[in-house]
Amino acid sequence: MKEKRLIIKRSGYPSKGEIVIGTVKRVLDFGAFVSLDEYEGKEGMVHISEVASGWIKDIREHVKKGQKVICKVLDVNPKRGHIDLSIKDVNERQRREKLQQWKNEMKAFKWLEIIGEKLNMDFKELEKIGKKLMKEYDSVYAAFEEAAFEGYEVLAPTVGEEFAKEMAEIARENIKPKRVKVRGYFELRSSASDGIERIKKALLEAKKAVKDGVEMKLEYVGAPKYRIVVEADDYKTAENVLKKATENVLKAIKKLGGEGNFIREAA
Repeated sequence: MKEKRLIIKRSGYPSKGEIVIGTVKRVLDFGAFVSLDEYEGKEGMVHISEVASGWIKDIREHVKKGQKVICKVLDVNPKRGHIDLSIKDVNERQRREKLQQWKNEMKAFKWLEIIGEKLNMDFKELEKIGKKLMKEYDSVYAAFEEAAFEGYEVLAPTVGEEFAKEMAEIARENIKPKRVKVRGYFELRSSASDGIERIKKALLEAKKAVKDGVEMKLEYVGAPKYRIVVEADDYKTAENVLKKATENVLKAIKKLGGEGNFIREAA
């Protein structure tokens, strides 16, 4: 017998343009009916013309019953209960991102189960808490992320202090902080016979600004441009390292008889 899992679904309808995940329930000659995994009791239809690009001879070569599919919502008619979906309008990046979101959400549901066992709560109570978190943070996983980065206090008003503390503990164990990147590029010139070597020497001065927990990449873009990318746990650290690296390089190229400037790029 399959073990019952906690799955918290959204009420209402998805929005037009939204990317959703679903399970194919029925495949007919003219299209496929898809049960939406994230929404309570909602089913959408993918017309054969929206399954894949080009002419389709047999729809069953493209979709099968029980298959997980990522779809774009083309239209929603709540009065008639109709949801029109497209598989072909979802690009590869959207497909990967949605799949990752769903995997994260399934992990978050499992974490709620673990907390429920510890605090002796049933699925109905956990579902109620999960829906509150979805309303406040748009997803249960996003609420765990908030607890990992900001502490349990931010969740306490929504789920209570005891539950929030348990969420923060699980979050800290399982969610790594997001890294941030800042970038820009140098324009460096030297008219000396060994100009390239002088430019290389100046660029190496950037590395002296690197601290523990900070990564730096220097890339040749095309004369006279050289890109610098700094990655750190927070923007303040990244910005400080980038500033110091920039000062080091521009000071060095000037000292070596060349000239340079720095142009910041949007992250």
